[in-house]
Amino acid sequence: MPVSIPNHTGKVILGRLLRGSAVSFRAPQLNPTSASVAVVLRRFSASACSDTTSNKMSAPSEEVKAQITALKNEIGALKKDPSAADRMKELQAQLKELNLSLAGAGNGKKETKFTLKVPKGTKDYFGTDMAIREKIFNTITGVFKRHGAVTLDTPVFELKEILSGKYGEDSKLIYDLQDQGGELCSLRYDLTVPFARWLAMNNTVTNIKRYHIAKVYRRDQPAMNKGRMREFYQCDFDIAGQFDPMVPDAEVLRILVEVLTALDIGKFTIKLNHRKILDGMFETCGVPAEKIRTISSAVDKLDKMPWEDVKKEMVQEKGLDEAVADRIGEYVQLKGGRDLLERLQADEKLQANKSGAAGTADMALLMDYLEAFDILDNVSFDLSLARGLDYYTGVIYEAVTEASAPPAAKQGVKKPAPKKAQPTDPDADRSDDDTVGVGSVAAGGRYDELVGMFSNSKKGGIPCVGVSIGVERVFSIIKQRTEAASVRSNEVDVYVMAFGGGKDWDGFVKERMRVCKELWDAGIKAEFLYKAKPKPRPQFEAAEKSGVPLAIILGQEEYNNGQVRLKELGLKEESDEGALIQRGDLVAEVKKLLEKSA
Repeated sequence: MPVSIPNHTGKVILGRLLRGSAVSFRAPQLNPTSASVAVVLRRFSASACSDTTSNKMSAPSEEVKAQITALKNEIGALKKDPSAADRMKELQAQLKELNLSLAGAGNGKKETKFTLKVPKGTKDYFGTDMAIREKIFNTITGVFKRHGAVTLDTPVFELKEILSGKYGEDSKLIYDLQDQGGELCSLRYDLTVPFARWLAMNNTVTNIKRYHIAKVYRRDQPAMNKGRMREFYQCDFDIAGQFDPMVPDAEVLRILVEVLTALDIGKFTIKLNHRKILDGMFETCGVPAEKIRTISSAVDKLDKMPWEDVKKEMVQEKGLDEAVADRIGEYVQLKGGRDLLERLQADEKLQANKSGAAGTADMALLMDYLEAFDILDNVSFDLSLARGLDYYTGVIYEAVTEASAPPAAKQGVKKPAPKKAQPTDPDADRSDDDTVGVGSVAAGGRYDELVGMFSNSKKGGIPCVGVSIGVERVFSIIKQRTEAASVRSNEVDVYVMAFGGGKDWDGFVKERMRVCKELWDAGIKAEFLYKAKPKPRPQFEAAEKSGVPLAIILGQEEYNNGQVRLKELGLKEESDEGALIQRGDLVAEVKKLLEKSA
């Protein structure tokens, strides 16, 4: 039987909640154990709480406590009756609503439950991970600046129309935002299109070397451990302006080699091709003009799929004639160096095509310049490289390492089989999928017409060439090769300690502060333990945890005599007490040791 409470009691309960509101009701029509009580409580508990002139629900009234107790008793009795399961669920829902409402009346807000996690395809970085990432950023920035680049920053979102139609089939991966005051915006997909938009808006800039390091966003299927994410950093270097053919292109490739060498990610190869060679090749093979870009996107998958699967996509999904696909296959599986270039220059059909001839001429000049920069050995002329982005017009390239290919592909499996079935969920993390590798760690090319899409001025056709380095993919490779113990999470050089004891010893807090202040003023990174009277062990443990190389030890007797101890931490001789030096020579002695260990 449902618990019943006298109507006048229900009126008292609800009256206290509703007092001061404009709502009226007839008490005899309400059943305190029905859902209506919970609904009314939920609706008006907040207003009752905010009414300073009425009785506040700072704590459940005796009547409400009785109602909750009655509901709990009835639920307890029904647990023994299997046939009353539905009724018990109904009462449990009522009890939950009543408890939530009363909790809101007591503290001014309802209980909120949520799961603590980052969105799929994103990650928090801390400690040694951040130390590795900062080193990556500093290394890349140093190379960019060495080549005369200036930096630029743009908004994290752009007008949707600015990004639309620039990325080919990948446009479906753009994150669209809600209408904001009549503007439809999207999160930036890369840093190249925003740069082109900026150039079009700034007519006084006729040539520039620019770098930009910032986050971009793609709604792709993530593989977190392999650096394939939805939010990630790109480091871009671009040269814009009218210059002689292939000169800036060669320098951009030289910059890429310098960056990857300095990052020490192991052996790498820069795959190189030319959009005009591809277009001439497709035209020569008989690809209709309207299908050139979509067929190009299929060819670009040859680093992930065998030729048979790419051909199947061309024929069955994109409607290409099978004979045309076979002719394409004779080209796109070729790779090499000057030998391949000479073979293409001897191809009469390709050289009869205007686009093909122009592309091979550019490639011959570029190889000469790469040889002058001493990086030709780092390059592989690869006709399978297509780069699916629509805005490329000339030379295209991407850098790969051994980690770029899927593990199964490296084992020589013609059609790799994943450890787990490929997830159909587009949000699933594919880190354990053997068909997924890290992918290219950097990519770029020439885009001579992108700025013109945004500008009607004479400057509209300003040519550009650039490269983008994927920090997350580089990080995943370095992280796998680096032992955590070898990476310091901070850069502190000196840990200031104090040893002493007895009732009169105050822990030398102010003395430690004064020493740290002197070191900071001299540009030396220093720390001390935030404890008034520290013991030796916690101080050494704190220094060891951060990998601090030096310790300055303030002893009571020595310090009173104007002396301190300077000790190198991590030495094998545990008995080493450090060198006793004069207080006034402290900064100079520390700098000597730091220069020696640098």
